[in-house]
Amino acid sequence: MPQLINRPEYLSQLIQHKDVDLVKIITGVRRCGKSSLMELYHQYLLDSGIDEDHIIHMNLESLKYRDLGDFLALYDYVSSRIAPFGRTYLMFDEIQAVEHWEKAVESFRLDYDVDICLTGSNAYMLSTDFSTLLSGRYVEVPMLPLSFQEFLTFHDFDPSESLEEKFRKYMRFGGMPVLREYHFNEQRSYQALEGIYSTVVLRDVLQRNHVIDQNALRKIVLFLCSSIGTVTSPNRIGNVLSSEGELSESGKNAVAGRTVGKYIEMLNNAFVFYPVERYDVKGKQLLRTLNKNYIVDLGIRNMLLGYRDADTGHILENIVFLELKRRDWHVYIGKIGNLEIDFVAEKPGTRMYIQVTESMLTEETRDRELRSLRAVRDNYEKIVLTMDRNFSSSYDGIKIINVIDWLLQKI
Repeated sequence: MPQLINRPEYLSQLIQHKDVDLVKIITGVRRCGKSSLMELYHQYLLDSGIDEDHIIHMNLESLKYRDLGDFLALYDYVSSRIAPFGRTYLMFDEIQAVEHWEKAVESFRLDYDVDICLTGSNAYMLSTDFSTLLSGRYVEVPMLPLSFQEFLTFHDFDPSESLEEKFRKYMRFGGMPVLREYHFNEQRSYQALEGIYSTVVLRDVLQRNHVIDQNALRKIVLFLCSSIGTVTSPNRIGNVLSSEGELSESGKNAVAGRTVGKYIEMLNNAFVFYPVERYDVKGKQLLRTLNKNYIVDLGIRNMLLGYRDADTGHILENIVFLELKRRDWHVYIGKIGNLEIDFVAEKPGTRMYIQVTESMLTEETRDRELRSLRAVRDNYEKIVLTMDRNFSSSYDGIKIINVIDWLLQKI
């Protein structure tokens, strides 16, 4: 078995919910580490004194379980193995492979003394049917690829490499754990990422949406990859692709926009992209149009588009967005008058405003990045994150923080 990376932030969530009557559901894009987290939790249970015969751990995409295609077969098989006394811990990897799996899970809860943990690679598993059946009785643990902190501990580096050089590798290769096997060999790493991307598209997009134009889907993915950090809309993307003859509804822009919106939703459900809504800071309301989309892993983006130093600002913005999600912030794009704030991050009772820029060294850039934050009149924290290290620590109470230092902060 390959080496398991210890991911304490995620493992602690599972441990905190252990023996609570909630189904624990680990969600995230394929190969981001969900199965490894389940293995870590399995080992934690053993180390805590739970007997192996009180743990049922199954990967339902394995051919070993090829006969368990529906909820009745799963229920009968697992029921026959549940311990006759004491609590049994049920651990199901990729449970969306079982049709109507949620019926079996709810029945396990009702019929046995069990603690249930699941993984899944598609947001469809949290569909209306499931949410209705298990309303208030599940907790989602959303999982992302490696953070920069995890990247530093998981990979081997030359002792002479600086922190900035390691961060450049993070921007280039992203955080998929499997890349550890390739020691930053770009060709082999991108081959592995191509395999992950193809599997995601095949299993979590195409298999669930049979009537789909694969060429149009590819064009939409490339468009979103090339426009991370840019405000756009399905209609705008549809207009561009229709004008290039990429959508079958070419010339019918409203229809093309709906088609693009449907495809983007599929990619969101497969955890490939994350949509971010805009928030009117003065009006204190969400805006319905012109969202942004950020990709789950920059290595996949660079594999599809090629890595370009000119994209550093947008790459940094994507990294900051993912880190805010890891830290449990609700994230929006801020609008204040005609100005934009890269991120408005909220938690109960608090808020934070963040601008992200590669450099603050020129007066023009400083004015641009500070202008929108200065326009905010409340007293919540305001931050500019930058690659610079030689700068003033604050302007008018707005903190200027090196983005690497911010990513390495203990939370």
